[in-house]
Amino acid sequence: MAAPKFNENETRGCSAHKTRTALRTHRSSPQLNATKTSSIMGQGCLKVTKYFLFLFNLIFFLCGGVIMGFGLWLLLDNQSFIIVLSNSTAVKAACYILIGVGAFSMLMGFLGCLGAIYEIRCLLGLYFSCLLLILLAQVAAGALIFFQKDVLNEEMSKIVSKVLDDYPGSNSSTEQAWDFIQRNMECCGWTGRQDWSGNLVIINSSQLLFPCSCQNVSLASGNFSDSGFCEAQTPDWPVYDVGCAASVESWLVTNIGVVLGVCLGVALIELLGMVLSICMCKNIHTEEYTKVPKYQ
Repeated sequence: MAAPKFNENETRGCSAHKTRTALRTHRSSPQLNATKTSSIMGQGCLKVTKYFLFLFNLIFFLCGGVIMGFGLWLLLDNQSFIIVLSNSTAVKAACYILIGVGAFSMLMGFLGCLGAIYEIRCLLGLYFSCLLLILLAQVAAGALIFFQKDVLNEEMSKIVSKVLDDYPGSNSSTEQAWDFIQRNMECCGWTGRQDWSGNLVIINSSQLLFPCSCQNVSLASGNFSDSGFCEAQTPDWPVYDVGCAASVESWLVTNIGVVLGVCLGVALIELLGMVLSICMCKNIHTEEYTKVPKYQ
């Protein structure tokens, strides 16, 4: 059987086709290598961002639990000092806000962890938007407190004055809490001893009474109590002259570094979460793009 014969033109065409294919492959090899290298680097960056974002959101989730627990403690614990302000709707509203913020933070932390682990871009975008809203709300609240501090101080003075006027002298939870404040801060009333002049028990008593928790230890003689009402020998009460508002302000001034540090730390953590979520969304998009086959 005779072998097939190829003419010279077919042989030359086949050889030229092989040469062009080899040259094309050789030329495209650097591009393919660069694409593979970029893909590997993108995968590594995506993994690092993923685990950092997961850890961040885990911490965020735990912080939300602490905030919610603190709000519940203020609202439900009758032994806490905040009970002296329990008649104020503003204070109760603040407790509910703390509980809501804590629960919302826990939900955000959960969604952030879920979006990071499963690389869900819509959850990461929602997470970024919520963090941005929270950061803006915190800035607005800080500005409101700074510019309206006189109004807030006046409102607090009204709340405490009502508490002092209704101070029962019957060892109730409200009385114990206010006694704790005056005794430990060594103060009397909110602005001074004159805040007790409207107390119904003192006004209606035939004796000279004053709150025992206000008593200045250095002026006390004999046995004295640290709760309820004590009898004074003279109209000049042996009590502290400074009001509790000044003591609270002094405490805030002393610890202003800690307060500002906590606020700044929270803001930086939120900014870090926003940056990580944006980086991960971008890396997920790049990774999906590099997986699309490219034809030459």
